[in-house]
Amino acid sequence: MDAETMKLLAIGAIMAIGTIGPAIAIGKIGSKGAEAIGRNPEAASKVQTAMILAIAFAEAIAIYALVVALILKFV
Repeated sequence: MDAETMKLLAIGAIMAIGTIGPAIAIGKIGSKGAEAIGRNPEAASKVQTAMILAIAFAEAIAIYALVVALILKFV
């Protein structure tokens, strides 16, 4: 395999691995947030705020993977 092929395989692996973790984390955060709101509806606004913040942090990891993949592709 030449260098360009290896580079493309590395980009694919980075995007695959870099998006599986955040996807699992966001699903888990959402399910636990819905469970918490179901148990204590009065605290829904506090739970929702914390849940949205946690989802944003988890999504940032996927964005970092995208940035690394783009750097590999264009450099």
